Amino acid sequence: MPSVAVKLYSVFFKFLLKHRLQNRIQASFDDNNPFGVTSRPEESVAAAKPSFIDGVATKDIHIDSLTSLSVRIFLPDTCLAASESDLHAQSRARVRASSRSLDPDSSHASVDAHHNNNRRNSYGPSTSPTPAANMADQIRRSSYGGSSQAESLISKQETGAYRGYAPSLENKQHSFRKLPVMLQFHGGGFVTGSNDSSANDIFCRRIAKLCDVIVIAVGYRLAPENRYPAAFEDGLKVLHWLGKQANLAECNKSLVSKRGGGADIRRSDTHRQLADTFGASMVEPWLAAHGDPTRCVLLGVSCGANIADYVTRKAVEAGKLLDPVKVVAQVLMYPFFIGSVPTHSEIKLANSYFYDKAMCILAWKLFLPEEEFSLDHPAANPLIPGREPPLKYMPPTLTVVAEHDWMRDRGIAYSEELRKVNVDAPVLEYKDAVHEFATLDMLLNTPQAQACAEDIAIWVKKYISLRGHEFSY
Repeated sequence: MPSVAVKLYSVFFKFLLKHRLQNRIQASFDDNNPFGVTSRPEESVAAAKPSFIDGVATKDIHIDSLTSLSVRIFLPDTCLAASESDLHAQSRARVRASSRSLDPDSSHASVDAHHNNNRRNSYGPSTSPTPAANMADQIRRSSYGGSSQAESLISKQETGAYRGYAPSLENKQHSFRKLPVMLQFHGGGFVTGSNDSSANDIFCRRIAKLCDVIVIAVGYRLAPENRYPAAFEDGLKVLHWLGKQANLAECNKSLVSKRGGGADIRRSDTHRQLADTFGASMVEPWLAAHGDPTRCVLLGVSCGANIADYVTRKAVEAGKLLDPVKVVAQVLMYPFFIGSVPTHSEIKLANSYFYDKAMCILAWKLFLPEEEFSLDHPAANPLIPGREPPLKYMPPTLTVVAEHDWMRDRGIAYSEELRKVNVDAPVLEYKDAVHEFATLDMLLNTPQAQACAEDIAIWVKKYISLRGHEFSY
């Protein structure tokens, strides 16, 4: 059973949440509030930090001028490591330099090899022939909390893979390490939560490091100001934005060319003007330098799992129209599924910890338009007949459920239906766990939360590893 502290915190949490939900329902129908805008209590927010704090750098971007849609990018410091092609090039250069140094008449060749080795360093010119991998390791071992040593190491790299907000993309000699991209959707019953909250920031940092991925946390619009399908559309908009960024990055390559004579200069200027007409100058540098959209994973927490599942379905329907973005897997953490016919857990655990059934129904009333409210709405129940596309086309899906969560049976049932059509869809059930046990601020540092993040990383790496399915249970 959960500890006494968890039980007491659950009572306090449910009291505050119920009060907030009822106030928002009243505000949404108040004649003196025609726009349905409700005030939200101040939430603990973690500021974005472009330096590597605890191995992860972050920054916030607003990607839609018409709405409040924003994303927070979590970039792990493993992007500083040299790519395999760079390491192979350095190894060949060292072999050639060693063979030439055996000839006493080839001292000049040794000097050339020394300089070539420095140029092949993925961090640009250096004063010593330190391999790129060792340089990255040296940077990672220094304290990234704004220390002068870390900053001097990075600032000395004129064409390095990471330079704060703007990594250099103009060095053709070096290839940057590409990391998979994970879109993360926070929880909160569609009415609370944010992508920059302290709890979500800690969770995304943990996932970015364990999975070795670039995490893009989505700050979708909340209800009741923005009802269905606003949050779902925001999730899909971010996926399309990711594809646009990938295409702009390719377009941006035409801006980088060697300039020789006058004809080459004029040709380069023409290419630059042409590329700028497509918005190449608006490319997000972190994603252009380090993101690999062909290995995209969607992760949703609670109601965020409903958004992730919707976006995945739309990605399957779009197919090659989303190129180069490819959703290779999704992770549904205690999904916010419900239905009109109650399951065993919905009856037995209706008054469960933190999020009980009555409060969740209130949240659905705030999220769904009044004329569309139904517990079997496609946004709420993934197993209603006639949903498209067929489940057999869905990507591998990992479902995380908690023993004391009234929604657990619905998530397990969805996973079972996926397995019936031969989709890899395992279920991870955690004993003595409650809803949001791995993402709630109070529970983030518990052994269960740590184990859950590690288990997710093990499974996800089966589908994002370039070397094949080398991770398995």
